[in-house]
Amino acid sequence: MDIKTATALRRLRLVSAPEAVSFLLLLVCSVLKRTTDFNAVPAMGAIHGILFVLYVLFWADAWNRTKWPLKTAALYFVLSVLPTGGFFAERKLKREAEDAVIASRARREGVVNA
Repeated sequence: MDIKTATALRRLRLVSAPEAVSFLLLLVCSVLKRTTDFNAVPAMGAIHGILFVLYVLFWADAWNRTKWPLKTAALYFVLSVLPTGGFFAERKLKREAEDAVIASRARREGVVNA
């Protein structure tokens, strides 16, 4: 894995958890708006919107660089629209990055021909 691919995966991973948190907070703000006089939906909606757009941009970049199969790319996109999906995406991306580092070290040491 080259440095640009690793960077693209890292960016996607770093934005996935905050995007999930903002989605959950937006849902809470929506409920509070309808049950109380508290209305933070416009501010939280803007924050979530920016984080979602960043997630989609980083997802497209990562898909382009990693050459994921359509199924994998679709999974990461679907996780972005589920309320807690970003947490699962972050965990899965972390595992994928760790596996890539292990494979790279094994190749460098001549242990495997991966």
